[in-house]
Amino acid sequence: MMSYESFRHTTSLTNQVQPMKQSISALTHDQYSVRPVVAVAAAQDAVVLSALRTAVDRGLCHALLIGDKAEITAIAKRSDIPISDMELYQCSDPVDCCRHAVRFVRKQRAQAVMKGLVSTASMLREVVNAETGLRESELLSYVSVFELPGFDRLIYLTDPAMNMYPDVTAKKHIIENAVKVAGVLGAKKPVVGCLCAVETVNPKMQCTLDAAELVRKNREGELPDCIVTGPLALDNCLFREAAIHKGIEDPNAGKTDILLAPEIETGNALYKSFAFVMKATCAGVIVGASAPVILTSRADREETKLNSIALAMRIAYERMN
Repeated sequence: MMSYESFRHTTSLTNQVQPMKQSISALTHDQYSVRPVVAVAAAQDAVVLSALRTAVDRGLCHALLIGDKAEITAIAKRSDIPISDMELYQCSDPVDCCRHAVRFVRKQRAQAVMKGLVSTASMLREVVNAETGLRESELLSYVSVFELPGFDRLIYLTDPAMNMYPDVTAKKHIIENAVKVAGVLGAKKPVVGCLCAVETVNPKMQCTLDAAELVRKNREGELPDCIVTGPLALDNCLFREAAIHKGIEDPNAGKTDILLAPEIETGNALYKSFAFVMKATCAGVIVGASAPVILTSRADREETKLNSIALAMRIAYERMN
């Protein structure tokens, strides 16, 4: 195991890198000739309305607010958030709000869906509905993007929120979804690090077997447009010096763009460590549907909600063109 002093030396070297080549905050200043529309299910939430207000003012999107009109209007007035230029659609039942949001995307009246004051389960149930939902690819997954201090690149984390215990086939789809998001943000051939507790294949640790299989699929062309490495512990994913210190020969160890979590507990804990402990700038979106789905936590900061809208609008605009 790497000593604390060695790790501290590693991180201090990494913190001397050049400024970021990409920026999440830059997304929030995108302006589109044809603005995507985001349909917000159960929009009676002050933080959501405030983030939308900023997004609309910056030219990122148009907003379609679905929910109780009187309640939305009262919350907006109480919070001093102008919404006169946002379309309101009356719906009192939160579950029906989700259904209408999905329907507006299917009818091409909206290009993205956002969860407001409604449960995640209700929102996802409508998105994945086999007959009336938005499922497009084999699997939907959550991709989060972080600006971590000391890094000259964006770090992607998947899947911290949706897929609980994915097998190797599901992990392949999760990687494919993340690679598409990274591609929209300019990453040509991102490096994917398969997170495990160790760097060697252990028959008693399924995640290491999965990592080896994903590396094989990548090398044989079954998982294109990226470079898959692993199994790797977190330090060897992110810090080149740590990989060298441990004698790892893979030249892409320590150069990871996309962190593939072995299961939801690891992904969720890592997400919250980055977002809340480190207070890293972040965004997140569900992909694999016919439109991006913005599914932020109620605990997320308003900045994160705005960033997630901006990320979803970039994806939506790419699909429109």
